[in-house]
Amino acid sequence: MSKKIDVVLVKVNNRKKVFQALGKDLSGIEPPLWMILTAAYLRKQGLHVSVIDAEAENLDMDETIVRVQKYHPWLVSVVVSGTNPSASTINMTGAGQFLRQFKSVCPDVLTSISGLHASALPQRTMQEEAADFLIEGEGFTAMYQLTEAIKQGRIKDSLAGIQGLWYRREGKVLSNERAPNIADLGELPMPAWDLLPMDKYRAHNWHCFSHIEERSPYAVIYTSLGCPFKCSFCCINTLFGKPGIRYRPPRQVVEEIDFLVKNYGIKNVKVLDEIFILKWDHVEEICDGLIALGHDLNLWVYGRVDTVKPHMLAKMKKAGINWIAYGFESGSKKVRDGVSKGRFDESQIKNIVQMTHEAGIEIVANFIFGLPDDDLETMQETLDLAKELNCAYANLYCAMAYPGSQLYADALKQGVELPSEWNGYSQFSENCLPLATKHLSSGQVLKFRDQAFNDYYKDPRYLARIQDKFGAPAVENIKQMCSVQLKRNNYEYMNDKLFA
Repeated sequence: MSKKIDVVLVKVNNRKKVFQALGKDLSGIEPPLWMILTAAYLRKQGLHVSVIDAEAENLDMDETIVRVQKYHPWLVSVVVSGTNPSASTINMTGAGQFLRQFKSVCPDVLTSISGLHASALPQRTMQEEAADFLIEGEGFTAMYQLTEAIKQGRIKDSLAGIQGLWYRREGKVLSNERAPNIADLGELPMPAWDLLPMDKYRAHNWHCFSHIEERSPYAVIYTSLGCPFKCSFCCINTLFGKPGIRYRPPRQVVEEIDFLVKNYGIKNVKVLDEIFILKWDHVEEICDGLIALGHDLNLWVYGRVDTVKPHMLAKMKKAGINWIAYGFESGSKKVRDGVSKGRFDESQIKNIVQMTHEAGIEIVANFIFGLPDDDLETMQETLDLAKELNCAYANLYCAMAYPGSQLYADALKQGVELPSEWNGYSQFSENCLPLATKHLSSGQVLKFRDQAFNDYYKDPRYLARIQDKFGAPAVENIKQMCSVQLKRNNYEYMNDKLFA
């Protein structure tokens, strides 16, 4: 390849360790939106950029390094960000392995690391990983300024002036003040979709229950960045520095979806906003635009029990929003109160479920086992509520103290055991180690969660609902999902350092 690329952005393939056998056919493969948003910004500034999604292309470490070498880049940047709070930390094991291996092969090529995890633990990441630089926060301007400094040979003189940059000088880790976030999201260009292998992505199985054999192509978009709430189990705002939300112009959102449909045949779309259904005039303008386009869409979005109103749902359904993910978290209000998620009660949860179903929209119900106040009784309340609601899909998670969350800070302060490897934060990994509660060990929480998963998805009432709504292919897909037996190392793990 003759033309020298300025920056190569890399998403490392860590899929097998994160998902075990679920990663082969069942789990989704999402486009790395943050990476192609960064790529588009850098191109807008005049840089030559390439993207390698090793996960989508199923490249191993050696293959990924060979691909990078072909571009002869000034900077290789590993982007460890996904489209949910857990997606960064769980991929740090693979990211760290890639950086070490790449440096052993190409010691003179400069490298950086960025993403939510890097922003949560910048000092530790610089001390532990083989990256030359770390970019904290959104990182758009820092990535551009760093690359320009490298290209122009001004690396020694320019580093101190790049906001959001961490680096080493004479064996010491140094950092600059955090860069301000992009104030106007309308200034950001459309993500660089042309740099991705668009035929490699697939939606989650449940997202396509009505057309289970058509999970590809698949895209992820954003209409806002950040979240104004402070749930203690969530780390998403670490990337942005503080709680808050900025909105993208609705016109740009509609134009991007139109572009994706016309250029890549996209039907299945995830809206990654932490809370899409919050500011109704924003949502309504997007829905009106999508309705006017008239495309056959299958979108899913996040909502909150206390922000969705009846008048919103009919228009959302008409716009192609077929799924809403609600964070119910726990069947116990006491447990929800303990993680700052207590603004609604069980009656409100049941009302929102009925209201959403009446609008013809399916629900992804999110529940968490092992929050700090959980015991066996409250976790059973959560499972009982999940089965009573009988939503078309339920994410049954273990509580994890993700770096950047309040739970992580509490765990460190109180001496609670945390995973020894970053992929131990993955819900589906072999060495998954959930957070211990005030009353239960990590192993008890994990074992309850896995038993609850089988209980929910093998329930005859649930399977009858899926058969009636989506037909036999969806039921068979669920049975296939339940046939995968995850290996777990920590069922008997008895943590004697519980929350005080």
